[in-house]
Amino acid sequence: MKEKYGWRKKGKTAVVVGGSIAGVCCAHTLTAAGWEVVVLEKSTSPPTGSPTGAGLGLDPLARRLIQSWLPQSHLLQNSTLPLTIDQNQATDAEKNIRWTLTRDENFNLRAAHWADLHGLLYNALPSNIFLWGHLFLSFSISDDKSKVKVNTKVIQTGKTKEIVGDLLIAADGCLSSIRKSFLPELKLRYSGYFAWRGVLDFSNNEQSEAVTNLRGAYPDLGKCLYFDLGHRTHCVLYELSNAKINWIWYVNQPEPEHKTNSVTMKVSSDMIKKMHQEAEKLWVPELVKIIKETKEPFINIIYDCDPIQQIFWDNVVLVGDAAHPTTPHGLRSTNMTILDAAILGKCLEKWGAENLSSALEEYQSIRVPITSKQVLHSRLLGQIKQGLVLADGQSFDPKRASPDECWQLQQKSMPFFGDIPPILG
Repeated sequence: MKEKYGWRKKGKTAVVVGGSIAGVCCAHTLTAAGWEVVVLEKSTSPPTGSPTGAGLGLDPLARRLIQSWLPQSHLLQNSTLPLTIDQNQATDAEKNIRWTLTRDENFNLRAAHWADLHGLLYNALPSNIFLWGHLFLSFSISDDKSKVKVNTKVIQTGKTKEIVGDLLIAADGCLSSIRKSFLPELKLRYSGYFAWRGVLDFSNNEQSEAVTNLRGAYPDLGKCLYFDLGHRTHCVLYELSNAKINWIWYVNQPEPEHKTNSVTMKVSSDMIKKMHQEAEKLWVPELVKIIKETKEPFINIIYDCDPIQQIFWDNVVLVGDAAHPTTPHGLRSTNMTILDAAILGKCLEKWGAENLSSALEEYQSIRVPITSKQVLHSRLLGQIKQGLVLADGQSFDPKRASPDECWQLQQKSMPFFGDIPPILG
């Protein structure tokens, strides 16, 4: 049974598919640009925490934009921790030694937990613009290209609902079904490795032996983004607010078989046990202890795709991971998503709803050249740190790396790092 969704509105309406960070950011920027917004999300309620959510790093521009959307700018500061150091160090497990490859003490990111950031952004919006428990099914564009009809299924009732808008925003992630309707041949590229991820919550025992020993082994924890490089593998470690430790361990392996339409894979107790055994062979005991004490670690299968050169068609536009699936090594995914939303909103505000095509054209012209280079550089960073064969036929060896090769490991080697697009002022 299908019902139509009526919308009493004075202005134009944007339908956003996806209620994750990309979707809520777009809701902020389009509302500010004078648009009515409705966000469709298949989850039945707002997330109060995320079992597969983990840490992320926010650059200064992303923080500035988020703070402009929040009722009180200090809210972001209070829910994040500083990352003022970016350190890459090599680990030789056999000899039980580590040495620094590169250390940037003028880093300026802040660490956030996905669920905390999403909560801040969501709670700063009117709750009535979200339709929770609505599964996106399909869309169609009117003959005159002025309207888009979105069909969605209400999970609770099983009924289908038709929503009519003037703009469809695909914020439905790297596996975007909306993108697939325009680019059916586009395939995600498996990176050659997956990541074990986990967040250790030590709020009930902040003086635990495991955390105390970890601070001894990683003395700048709480302000440092640590990268440990082993033989054809690497691990990321940093602290989050509210007494949490975020860790990521990348493992070279053929693409795992997984049946769900997700890049996150559930794991069995046997898989976790084997992971713990492998960790003991590679990492310092203090890090291994943290990994072992983490409840519900999970696997992210790491994909990206070659840069997409077209990200809008008529009145449909891609944002976030739908527009540029990327590996996580440059800490760009969330930052690119926030910037997408901000620039899309500014372009719509600049051109007005009556010049939608011009607004989307400018959005595309600003974002594609930048995100294309960042996606490829993030891919290169992953290949370097995982010891994969590079374009020159060589692989990165921490024991023989030159200063120039080590500099490439830094986050600041990312193209357009720190740039502010003129449209944002």
